[in-house]
Amino acid sequence: MKVETPLLVPVLAALPVCACMAILGLPAYSNGYIIAFRTVFFVACLAWLVPLTLMQRAMWRRDWSWLRMGLVLLAATYAMAIVNALLGQSLGIALGRETGYQWKYLARGLDSCWLALVAFCAVHAVAAYYLSLQQVRLHLAQAQGAARDAELRALRLQVNPHFLFNSLNAISALVSAGSNREANRMLACVAEFLRATLSHDGRHEHALADELALLDAYLAIEKARLGERLRLTMKVGPDLLDSVVPYLMLQPLVENAIRHGIAPLSTPGRLDILVGREGGRLLIDVQNDGQQPAHAGSGIGLANVGQRLQHLYGENQELETGWHADGRFHVRIVMPLHGMQAAA
Repeated sequence: MKVETPLLVPVLAALPVCACMAILGLPAYSNGYIIAFRTVFFVACLAWLVPLTLMQRAMWRRDWSWLRMGLVLLAATYAMAIVNALLGQSLGIALGRETGYQWKYLARGLDSCWLALVAFCAVHAVAAYYLSLQQVRLHLAQAQGAARDAELRALRLQVNPHFLFNSLNAISALVSAGSNREANRMLACVAEFLRATLSHDGRHEHALADELALLDAYLAIEKARLGERLRLTMKVGPDLLDSVVPYLMLQPLVENAIRHGIAPLSTPGRLDILVGREGGRLLIDVQNDGQQPAHAGSGIGLANVGQRLQHLYGENQELETGWHADGRFHVRIVMPLHGMQAAA
């Protein structure tokens, strides 16, 4: 990826070179004509920066090798130093210090001027390379961020079709069983849940209070389907409603618990949703009754939540699932604890 450096870069690169030229010339300033000569050389060197900059840019665009660029620039700066020497002799003739051009001394004293131009090329190349590298890294980070955002959106959008498919199956079962009233009530709950999710602004995180409101809309659907067979307990620790959580994280966990754990039971089953604080992190524990072996964890719900947590928080999160000694299936999530103001 080629990144064009701003014109300010060669100007900034010339500053240390010009400072070195001025410092090296300090011992000779006692000479009456030295200021005039130094001024000519200084202005000439500044003038050469424009063609040198354009030459370097042209070679970078053509992807010349460093060796080829170095040889061309050495030859070009040497020719520029010769021209500077001619300007110096012309000034000497004008001031009466010389009677004519001393061609045999033309190549003498080129070190300071030639090395100054070579140093400028080197500093310009390093500065341009560093700036280009930083811009490439920025573009790469932006591209990675866009890809991560797109993947998160794709994962989030998996939730609604999966939920809708299961809900329609449940409504179809109610209609087949002749439970039209329950089916109509469930349809109204599904419509309300979809309205709430479709009106979301697209953020991947929101407040825990908003997440619990969406969960209530979903639980209304399951209560319409299961009635007294679903026994629910929800406990949220103090001052946690403003905590930031992934959008629609609890719904697939609860759906997984009900459909794979509680719904197959012939007796009422209990679902507990516990939200608390563990040090400086947020702890979410979803527990449900069920019979082993269950299929919890093999569907889209848990896998989707795990991938989203990994994308959002990296290693700063934990997801544990499994049957505990109490005979219940547990989903335990530990994630960073921060409020909506900090997230904004």
